[in-house]
Amino acid sequence: MDQHRAERVSETVREELAEIISFEMQDPRLAAVDVNDVHVAPNLRHAHVRVALSGSEREQRAALEALDHARHYLRNELARRLNLRKIPELHFEPAPGIDVTARVDLLLKRAKKMRGSTENQP
Repeated sequence: MDQHRAERVSETVREELAEIISFEMQDPRLAAVDVNDVHVAPNLRHAHVRVALSGSEREQRAALEALDHARHYLRNELARRLNLRKIPELHFEPAPGIDVTARVDLLLKRAKKMRGSTENQP
């Protein structure tokens, strides 16, 4: 698989995982989890997902455990949403540092998305 396709698949997986984790999962341990980056291997066997975690060390550890526990569900959701022959195994790891401006941008996008979805309801 060429490098450009790997980057596109990585970005698509990142977007879908961010949406699933942020908006569709009801686990309170995942409330402070943001998907920062996804690196999909060229053979599509593995995806390393870097997540930004906030809160205490104990809460961060609990969030990583919750993600690890939900990885099969997340992989099945990706298979349902994406038109790929192979869906990668998900490996979650904490992001090394939180970029404050990127975090603010992400939260603003989420707020706009939530605001738009509530305005359309009767």
